[in-house]
Amino acid sequence: MSHIGARAVVLGGSMGGILAARVLAESYADVVVVERDKVLGVSTPRKGAPHTVHAHGLHARGHLILEELFPGITDELRASGVPTGDLGEMRWFFNGRKIQPAHTGLISVTAPRPVLENHVRNRVAALPNVTFIQECDVLGLVATDDREQIVGVRVQRRTGNADVEVLDADLVVDATGRGSRTPAWLESLGYQRPEEERVKVGLAYTTRHYRTRPEMFDGVQSINPVASPGHPRGAFFGQVGRDVCILSLTGLLGDYPPTDPGAFLEFVRSLPVPDVYHAVRDAEALDDPVSFRFPASVRRRYERLLRLPDRYLVIGDAFCSFNPVYGQGMSVAAIEAMTLRQHLREGRAPTPQRFFADLSRVIDTPWDIAAGGDLDFPGVEGKRTLKVRIGNAYMARLQYAATQDPEVTKGFMRVAGLIDPPQALMRPAMMRRVLRHAVLRPAPGRSWTDESVTGAVTGRAGSRSGDPLP
Repeated sequence: MSHIGARAVVLGGSMGGILAARVLAESYADVVVVERDKVLGVSTPRKGAPHTVHAHGLHARGHLILEELFPGITDELRASGVPTGDLGEMRWFFNGRKIQPAHTGLISVTAPRPVLENHVRNRVAALPNVTFIQECDVLGLVATDDREQIVGVRVQRRTGNADVEVLDADLVVDATGRGSRTPAWLESLGYQRPEEERVKVGLAYTTRHYRTRPEMFDGVQSINPVASPGHPRGAFFGQVGRDVCILSLTGLLGDYPPTDPGAFLEFVRSLPVPDVYHAVRDAEALDDPVSFRFPASVRRRYERLLRLPDRYLVIGDAFCSFNPVYGQGMSVAAIEAMTLRQHLREGRAPTPQRFFADLSRVIDTPWDIAAGGDLDFPGVEGKRTLKVRIGNAYMARLQYAATQDPEVTKGFMRVAGLIDPPQALMRPAMMRRVLRHAVLRPAPGRSWTDESVTGAVTGRAGSRSGDPLP
């Protein structure tokens, strides 16, 4: 097999980095992954990735890509006790109402993030031309004298009194996540920093694990009351092992779910539906609640830079970081890896400008879904264009229609799983289904703790009342 270069260096050993390493191994003689933590054989949360203790899902498009890159990995995960199931057959609640389950054929993998990464990382580490350098800091880039091309990175191992080393490279890929130092590194080399788009959500996750009991889930893989403007507190409650389940509570705009066990349970009780509270109120907790804060979604516009050094790419959260409640991160990382693969198959090192332009295009849809959804919350800062306002108004109708029509659920899940574009939900047949149930924007469903609610009100509210578009 011919190669387009001798060595590619990937900075970062989380999902974005290891998927990049997997496709780079097809085109470079050697691939080196540099990671500041110990990662090989590690299937528990680590210091450099504190968010991995919280609920994660590998949905639809991401699952299909992983199965393509690592044939048989779904069966491997199942054999190790990782739950998998149909994305549309989980118990979903939007705006305080349960949507109709639907068989979509789209597989969702609800492994703990460190467990899933360990399986994928082991597959990548087994490739004969991939090497991991663990517990190693990246100090900066090495460029040619004219600073037109990156030719390596300076690193220092954390063991003993290690000297600074230079790793020569024909290509360097930054997959170091939200804390990427590429903007500062570019500036130090005389280039501009990329523009940043931010949507400030003030999100916090607080998570606790429990011993699973059969009656908790009643045959479903997970129970998910998703936050909405009318009910801004949300939760993801799902099975993650043979006898372990996870509960991640979400709160926006500074309404942080507490870590005190008693207050944690009270937050669960304040959710708009009782399902999660009834499951965990007397359950066996396996740990204390822990919290993680996510201030803003960030999109770095590398594709708009007029000058960039050759042989240097950025990928994953270092390029664009999404609000994690939408479950897009790992799937988008997989899509980005496939975009990198397409460029590599042209038989030469990817041109940064072309690669970033293509990466931006594949990010447009998940960014619009996440940023647009966040802007439906009145307190979230950001530009509410007519497109965003109309989209959110229609989505509220569609989610209500999904409480009545499983075909609407199926279409919605195909878009949420990044299989179909959002435009699929605007096709005439789908719009007829939606408007049949919700001509006007429905009012939010009532909370189960509201004593004034009657069964009739809960079941029928909103189908013909509310606000006109948008």
